[in-house]
Amino acid sequence: MIKSLVSINQFINKEALSGILLFVATVAAVIVANSSLGQEYYDLWHMPLGINIGELSISMTLTYWIDDGLMALFFLMVGLEIKREMVVGELSSISKASFPIVAAIGGMLIPALVYVAFNPDNPFGFGIPMATDIAFALGILMLLGTKVNPALKLFLVALAVVDDLGAVLVVATVYTSEIHSEYFLHAAIIYGLIWALNFKGVTKILPYLILGIALWIYIHAIGIHATIAGVLLAFAIPIKSKIDEKSFIKDSKKSIDDFEKNIDEIPMLNHNQIDALEDMAYKYDKVQNPLVRLEHQLHGLSAFFIMPLFAFSNAGVLIDFSTVNANLMIVLGVVFGLVIGKPVGIFGFTYLATKLNIIKKPDNISWAEVVAVGFLGGIGFTMSIFITHLAFLDEDIIAAVKLGVFAASFVAAIIGVLLILRAKKA
Repeated sequence: MIKSLVSINQFINKEALSGILLFVATVAAVIVANSSLGQEYYDLWHMPLGINIGELSISMTLTYWIDDGLMALFFLMVGLEIKREMVVGELSSISKASFPIVAAIGGMLIPALVYVAFNPDNPFGFGIPMATDIAFALGILMLLGTKVNPALKLFLVALAVVDDLGAVLVVATVYTSEIHSEYFLHAAIIYGLIWALNFKGVTKILPYLILGIALWIYIHAIGIHATIAGVLLAFAIPIKSKIDEKSFIKDSKKSIDDFEKNIDEIPMLNHNQIDALEDMAYKYDKVQNPLVRLEHQLHGLSAFFIMPLFAFSNAGVLIDFSTVNANLMIVLGVVFGLVIGKPVGIFGFTYLATKLNIIKKPDNISWAEVVAVGFLGGIGFTMSIFITHLAFLDEDIIAAVKLGVFAASFVAAIIGVLLILRAKKA
């Protein structure tokens, strides 16, 4: 239990700092896009790049390499988090998972319905207000410090994990290009090989990653959004280590004893000491959980490089409200979906399910705080922008939606903070 809390706190701290970095990258992108360097900024991200592998040819702009390639690593990390939470975390039992799962379902369904209500003839953007930017939301909670109930952070993490799973399913099933079914067999064979590694007890990460690259290539060739390869790979990464903790402690103590027994007067390690150290290093590698190890390695890369780069490459939008006026209903669907749909869905579903005795609200969270988290869930930001690029091709619509996402996320954040501060005083 203590290890779990330490792991969650480390996760929250990294996400909080990442949220601040995301904000800086976004502001920088908007400033550059509206400066004299605006055209150079646009040309850089739209520069075509391609690779050829046999008969396969993959050519995309730099922005799409970031959105489809680097973001696959982000989705790999998301998949690892989902699997970990389902095995040992906040989603590992029905009693723990029921409240955040119901909250997440409401927080996805109602915003989508709000968007469709504004755009019944053009509902394809319904996924945009469904997403929650966990980095920004947790960043705000961390900036509030002791003014925040610690239980809210755990609730928000669990909620966001389920929300991410929902976003993954939407991207996989809705936002796909033309399907090329001839590549399904190739992808299935590769994925089968990945699971074969798992069943054989292979805990080295490199073979999984090499096959994961091949899986990404063929899923991209199929026409399904290639980031889904990251999630599929994550579910196949083993969570069990080669040796258990007690065996590691016992063997390590023996190695330390051997190291100590062989101390001599020569100011360098002898062969016996080197053997003892190598044995400890071997056991150190075997005791680690492959899933947790990979998640830890990816988290810094994702939080401090991939997501800020994604924000800087995608958030640069010309501040031109004429595009908003031209696409007003789409923008209103996104804004009201995030600002109204999210809190109504999160609070409404959990409150109704609690009254019907389907779920039980945690005793350490008040209903006022659930509403506050609902508004923080309305911070769509990077995930909403990501889905915007999948939903629309028209640059004017994309620019208008981005402005709507920025405005909605800002309003949702302000309301969420005020409600949290008010709940703390109550």
